[in-house]
Amino acid sequence: MTQTQRTQKALRLGTRRSKLAMAQSGQVADAVRELTGRDVDLVEITTYGDTSREHLAQIGGTGVFVAALREALLRGEVDFAVHSLKDLPTAQPAELALAAVPLREDPRDVLIARDGLTFAELPDGARVGTGSPRRMAQLNAYARNHGMRVETVPIRGNIDTRIGFVRSGELDAVVLAAAGLNRVGRSGEVTEYLSVDTVLPAPGQGALAIECTAENAELAAALAELDDPLTRAAVTAERSLLAALEAGCSAPVGALADLLADGQIVKEMRLRGVVGSTDGATLVQLSTTGPVPTTQERAEALGRELAAEMLAKGAAGLMGERAH
Repeated sequence: MTQTQRTQKALRLGTRRSKLAMAQSGQVADAVRELTGRDVDLVEITTYGDTSREHLAQIGGTGVFVAALREALLRGEVDFAVHSLKDLPTAQPAELALAAVPLREDPRDVLIARDGLTFAELPDGARVGTGSPRRMAQLNAYARNHGMRVETVPIRGNIDTRIGFVRSGELDAVVLAAAGLNRVGRSGEVTEYLSVDTVLPAPGQGALAIECTAENAELAAALAELDDPLTRAAVTAERSLLAALEAGCSAPVGALADLLADGQIVKEMRLRGVVGSTDGATLVQLSTTGPVPTTQERAEALGRELAAEMLAKGAAGLMGERAH
């Protein structure tokens, strides 16, 4: 560490106050300290999404977790911010830079069920909690296709609250993101990792977004060292699909870009997308495979092309679905 780095002011990292947000922001802070040699202070910011008890679909989707952090950035109260990428609206404001998308965590959804049950082992009429129309659509479709009867129950709350619904017996199971449980050290409570062939994750799920103001070119360049190009290509394609479907964060859209390797060399990307009615009666699910995109434009084109195919198959009629 140089003398200059020692005397520079600490960088201020804006984060939500939840245990998960603090954990993932803490991990980024450690990486930035190591990278820059500068101290990093976490600045806790309360968002409307954290304080409202309404369901996400009723208050504008997961973008409600982002606005307060972005406002703090633009007011100069923090130097950079960490978001769960799946919370970011697909349109990037010109005044803010998405400086880095680090290596992605496990993108899958997981089940935490009573008595260690898997989804297929749940009893007839089991109550399964999730706040996501995307999860509801795919779980209900799976249940229909396998002769099961489940009731998907809309829930809100942090990881502790959601798992508590199962521990108290109020619900038979809940569905959460694997990445969040991994980051807070609670993956041992998972009773089943749901295959992406059964439930495609939200676009960008498992990835983090590190954002700063566009005018702070020096900080943006430093943070860019944390960027993982393959993760960025994958999530760019997924989010382009979401944008092209004109679907908000609370719509029942799943997407995942898999990197297909030949030995140690990644050669192709397979993008899968799904849109469904929340009762699971109708799913539009398609995929496309092509060379790994080497530019943002190519990644975005991959997403737009698959979205166009999905719209041609009837996806537009499912875009209005919401969980209430």
